[in-house]
Amino acid sequence: MTVEREIAGITLPFIAGIAVQAYVQTLFLHSSQWTATFSLSITLLMTICLLHPMHRTWNRRSARSIISVIFFTCGIFLSSTSCFIHPDIPGRLISFASEAGQSMSDTINMIGFRNNNTNAIINALLTGDRTGLSKEVTEAFRDSGASHILAISGLHLGIIHSIVKKILLILGNSPCSVKIRSLTTIAICGFYSLAVGAGASVIRAFIFISMYETSAMTGRYKSLRHVLMAAITVHLAISPESIEEIGFQLSYAAMAGIAFINPRLSEFWPKDDKSIAGRMWRAAALSISCQITTGPLAYIYFGTLPKYFLLTNLIALPLTGIIIPLSLTTLVLSCSDICPEILLRATEALIQALSEALSIISSM
Repeated sequence: MTVEREIAGITLPFIAGIAVQAYVQTLFLHSSQWTATFSLSITLLMTICLLHPMHRTWNRRSARSIISVIFFTCGIFLSSTSCFIHPDIPGRLISFASEAGQSMSDTINMIGFRNNNTNAIINALLTGDRTGLSKEVTEAFRDSGASHILAISGLHLGIIHSIVKKILLILGNSPCSVKIRSLTTIAICGFYSLAVGAGASVIRAFIFISMYETSAMTGRYKSLRHVLMAAITVHLAISPESIEEIGFQLSYAAMAGIAFINPRLSEFWPKDDKSIAGRMWRAAALSISCQITTGPLAYIYFGTLPKYFLLTNLIALPLTGIIIPLSLTTLVLSCSDICPEILLRATEALIQALSEALSIISSM
């Protein structure tokens, strides 16, 4: 708990600084120059105070307060300047990833499913391209509260991460193999993130995966709360303007619900209970946790709340967890012209079942 307080003492003031400057800038369009100068001056002054020998006479609370002020003003400074620390990604890599994403989309469209909606839904699930979706399908997902399933997000990248990890288990569990597995996983997930457009929720998921795998390589303790606070700090340090994006806010709000609320809700059912009821409660707890933190934001931005979100997620999330690996398998085998007919029909049946279930829920 002490470690979490220390990290929160850095993360929360930093987020507050960036949020304050973003708000001030909407009110005063030409405020960047003076706020950057003022915040930098305060940051340097507080840093000098912290480094001065007299700080040894301060109590712990005073030192924490100074550190909080430093990170608050750092947030203001980063948000008010154009000198953001953007990652230097080679243009050729971005072009290659984009071409790979487009090739994957084209290949999906050529798979011989009987229903065109199947190709369109798989395209949305794997590449984020929703242009082929019919109006009826889009409305069914939206009205049932399952729109997040069609948008490439942490859910999708998390499933990709799990698949890659399981495939790479063939490398063994020696210290060298663990490092190779982790580095390979980070590289594959990073390339996939670029291929699907690298939206805010995908970047968040990639930062999570990178930190998780780094912890695995170094043998450090992996706490979801620690990773969440570190990830949001890194994300905003790289791109402070992201704080104004709806996708960024919803993505981190959902993770905050999972990290801070879900453990409490899950305690109402024994952890070692592997029965269907136990699994359903854990899935429900996860869905409720996310809805508690994302619901207010969704209502502010969209003016609506899905009434049957719990039923939707209990049906849609398990099906999506099966559909994505199955769709990837179908895609790979179709590229090799060795995809069995039974696999095509099984994939199509599951997708149609998901679509029909959401249509029924949306009509309630």
